Amino acid sequence: MLVYFFVGYVFLTFERGAITLSFGRMVSLLILSLIPKLIILVLLFGEDMLRLFSGGFQSFTGGREGDFLPERRKMISQTALILAAVPFLGILHGVLIGKYRYRVVKHRLEFDELPEEFDGFTITQISDIHSGSFDNKKKLEYGVELINQQNSDVILFTGDLVNNQAAEMEPWIETFQKLEAPMGKYSILGNHDYGDYMEWPNREAKVENMRRLFQVHKDLGFQLLRNENIQIQKGRSSIDLIGVENWGKGFAQHGDLAKATEKLRNQSFKILMSHDPSHFDEQVKNFSQFIHLTLSGHTHGMQFGIEIPGWVKWSPASLRYPKWAGLYEEMGRFLHVNRGFGFLAFPGRVGIWPEITVLELRKKKG
Repeated sequence: MLVYFFVGYVFLTFERGAITLSFGRMVSLLILSLIPKLIILVLLFGEDMLRLFSGGFQSFTGGREGDFLPERRKMISQTALILAAVPFLGILHGVLIGKYRYRVVKHRLEFDELPEEFDGFTITQISDIHSGSFDNKKKLEYGVELINQQNSDVILFTGDLVNNQAAEMEPWIETFQKLEAPMGKYSILGNHDYGDYMEWPNREAKVENMRRLFQVHKDLGFQLLRNENIQIQKGRSSIDLIGVENWGKGFAQHGDLAKATEKLRNQSFKILMSHDPSHFDEQVKNFSQFIHLTLSGHTHGMQFGIEIPGWVKWSPASLRYPKWAGLYEEMGRFLHVNRGFGFLAFPGRVGIWPEITVLELRKKKG
């Protein structure tokens, strides 16, 4: 009863776009309360239907009096409780531990067109920080240190620094300023960074929020790419790093790939940062300029799923996004979808752990 009272209170006081810690706790309590009950209800209801059918059949065929509705079997009730305990414990683990259970995922990619000087070049990709959801500084500092331990040449952040407001990042600026990469740190915007899910008092407040968010990227030491490109130089060679604003199927489409690739040579090696993986299928893979590697995030893998390497990989995110997590290759172009560093709304992760991606680029031999 107290759970539902708390949920009702948060719901009644909820402001559109205010994805706060209290809102997250409401979501977790609601899920913890309802999902086990739903599993028990389905199993017991299913048995009740069988009992009703069996009793009706026996009554119709002249069975003994009192057989119309046999007693529920104790084994079924116990099985229902055991099955309900599995998701309950999984969700509880996801809320208490899983959301900070950082995992380093490594990929080695080979390209014919990669300049010789960039053979062995390393990228650490992080995405979807969602700073307004954090509640544990010590564990967050561990995650940042783990990123630094990868010793990559560059760090690329692929969008959603905040849930809605630039102010959400204020308590964590000092922590994320510790990120280090010898050849630079670069970032783009995600759909949540524009403040589109907030009810602002006026247009000027929203514009000021964006101005502050741009400054936060600078404060963190990230060069924010907004439909533009830069060259990363190594020796006498270079590769092109392209960053587009958010472009998502079914979302606001601020990204302009044509503008972002202006004046680039067709023959150059290109890496694109684009927050939403749907951009890859809709535009990138058929774009006039060959983009060798696209880095995205956005899906979080829905923060829930099952991944057993070589056997099963599933999340509800797959119902909307064909490319929802991990590495994909199509038409000679690679896409990597990061599972996200933070979390949103549901303050937990079950089976889909927060990800730090390390990509090693190699020059294809022969």
